[in-house]
Amino acid sequence: MAESSLEIGFGDGVIAARLRASAGYESDLRRLGLKFRTSVQRSPTTLEIEIDDLLVNLAALATWPAPETVRWDKQLAALATDSAADAQTVAQQLDPAADQVSNPEPGTLADLLGPGWMADLTEFQRRDVAKLLTLRHGANFSVPGAGKTRVGLAVFQALRHAGKVERLLIVGPKSSYESWLYEVEQCFAAPPRMDVYGRARDPAAEMVLINYERLDGASAELGRWLAAKPSMLLLDEAHRMKLGAEGIYGAACLALGPRAKHRLILTGTPAPNGVKDLENLFGFVWPGHGRQKVVQAVGGGDLAKASQVLRPLFVRTTKGELGLPPVNTTIRPLPMPPLHREVYEALIGRFSARAAGAEADFQALGKIIIYLLMAATSPALLSVGTTRYEPLAYRVPPLEAPRGTPLFDLMRDLPSYEMSPKYREVLAIVAKNAACGRKTLVWSTFIRSLNTLQRILAEFSPAMVHGGTVDRDEQIELFRNDSDCMVLLSNPATLGEGISLHHDCHDAVYVDRDFAAGRFLQSLDRIHRLGLDPSAETRITVLASEGSIDEIVEQRLADKLQFMGQVLDDPAVRELADLDEEPAVGGGLDTRDLQALMGHLRAGTA
Repeated sequence: MAESSLEIGFGDGVIAARLRASAGYESDLRRLGLKFRTSVQRSPTTLEIEIDDLLVNLAALATWPAPETVRWDKQLAALATDSAADAQTVAQQLDPAADQVSNPEPGTLADLLGPGWMADLTEFQRRDVAKLLTLRHGANFSVPGAGKTRVGLAVFQALRHAGKVERLLIVGPKSSYESWLYEVEQCFAAPPRMDVYGRARDPAAEMVLINYERLDGASAELGRWLAAKPSMLLLDEAHRMKLGAEGIYGAACLALGPRAKHRLILTGTPAPNGVKDLENLFGFVWPGHGRQKVVQAVGGGDLAKASQVLRPLFVRTTKGELGLPPVNTTIRPLPMPPLHREVYEALIGRFSARAAGAEADFQALGKIIIYLLMAATSPALLSVGTTRYEPLAYRVPPLEAPRGTPLFDLMRDLPSYEMSPKYREVLAIVAKNAACGRKTLVWSTFIRSLNTLQRILAEFSPAMVHGGTVDRDEQIELFRNDSDCMVLLSNPATLGEGISLHHDCHDAVYVDRDFAAGRFLQSLDRIHRLGLDPSAETRITVLASEGSIDEIVEQRLADKLQFMGQVLDDPAVRELADLDEEPAVGGGLDTRDLQALMGHLRAGTA
C-alpha cells in the first residue's frame, strides 16, 4: 500500500476535521485550505476545518494531487458517505417536482415493529413513525404532550427489528427519566436492558439514558459505546443543544453524532430564539447539508414559505391534532404599591447609567435583568439575592446600594413593606381554586419566591420542587395523591420539561417569566397534554407588574412565539403571542431582548 499523502480524521472534540499532509505536500495543503471557509492552518502540514464545511464541500478534495493516497478515519469516512446520501435524500424531499418517497402504509407498521412491540399508537403517532422511517435521520417537532417518547421508541424498535441498529443512547433532561423508564416498560414485550448513566455500569445494556449535564464528561466513553455496535442516538428536548458548538451541551452532542448510525431529535420548541436555533438542530441531524438547507430556506425571511420548504425534513403533530379541550391563557396586570414603585424606579435610575455603553456585555446586562425581575415581583428579593440552586445564569448576589442614595434608604426599610401584590394574587387564586377542589401549579423563577410562597400558602399544604429539592419524586407524588396538598410550587428551569401533571391539575399561575420562550411553552404543557380529560377546563394565569420589565418580557415572548408558530405553521403557538388581559381577583437572552431592555431603561429615566 502506498504511503498516505493526506490523512483526514477528527480533530479535538470531533467538531472539526484535522487534515495532515506528508512532507512535500505543504503547498498543496495550503492551496486546499483556501477552498474552505473555516480552514485554520495549525502548522505547515496540519489543517483544521469545521465538519459541516468539509461535508458540504467534499468536491474540493478532488483537487488533491494524489487522491489515491488519501486516508480517511473510518468513522469520518462513513459520515462523509452518509452525508452525501443524506444530501440526495434531503434534495429529493425538498424538491416539489421530484417523486416523493412514500411512507409505509399504516397497516404495515405492525410488521415493521415486529412482535416485540406491544404499545398502542395514536393515528398521528403512527403517521409520524412511518414518515421518520423513510428518512435516514429524523426530527420530531411535535408539541409537548404529543407522545414523542413513544414515537422515538417505535422508530428504534423498527430499526432494531430490521437489524439496522442494536443500541440506543437517549440524552435528555433529568426530569425526562420518569417518562422514558415508564414507556420502555409499556412499549416492549421484553424490555431492552436499560442503564441510567452514573449508576453501576451495565456492560450488557442495550439502552443508556443520560442527562445533558453529565454528557460532556461522558462523551468519550459513550462515543466508544455508540461505535462498538450499530447504534441510534436520540436527543430528547433537543432545544437544550440549540447553541451548537458554542455551547457545552451542543458541543458534546455534536461530538457523539458521527458515532451513531441513526440520529433522531425530539423537541416541541425547535426555534425559541429564531433561525439560528433551527440551524444548529438540523446541523446535528444532517451534518453539512442540514444547516445549509435551513439557511437557504429561512434566509429570505418568508417564514410561511420556509415552513413549507422545510416541512419534509421533520414531523410535527400540532396542538389541534391532539383533540384537547382549549386552554384559557390570560395575563393579569397588577399595579405596584407606591413604595414598591419607588424601589423599582430607583433601580432603573441606577442601572440605566451602568448599562449605557455596555450593550455588548451580555453577562452584565443579564444580571440587570435578574434584579429587575426580582424588583417587579418583590423588592425584598433584592436584599437576599438568589440561592445556589438556581441555574448558573440566574444567580446574582444581594444588591448593595451605595450609602446616601435613595435606593439605599428604600432598601433599608424593605422588611416593613407590605406583601407583594403578586404573592397576594397567588394566595387569592389558590384559595379560590382549593374551595372548588382544584389544585394549582405555581411557577416562579426565584427559589426565595417559592420559599416565601410556601409560608404564605401553608394552609394548603404545598409541595415544592426546585434544583435543591432532595425528595423531588416524593413531592410530586404528594401533589398528585394527597387531598390536603392543593398547590405545587416550582420553577420552569427544574420542572418545565418531562413531567406530566394533566391528570391531577388544571390551573397554573406564573408569578414571573423570563425571556426563554421555549421554556415557557414547555412549562405550559405540563397540565395540557395528550390524555387530558375532554371535559377538563385548563386555565393559565400570568401575573405582570404594570410599568415594569414584566411588560418587556411579555412583548419579547410574543415575538418569539409568533416566529415559532410561523416556522411550524401552528396557529396554537401564534395565539399565545396575544394573551387576553384580565383584572386581578384579589435568563434565555438574545440581542433583541437586550435592545428591549435598553429601551426600558432609557424610558425609565426620560
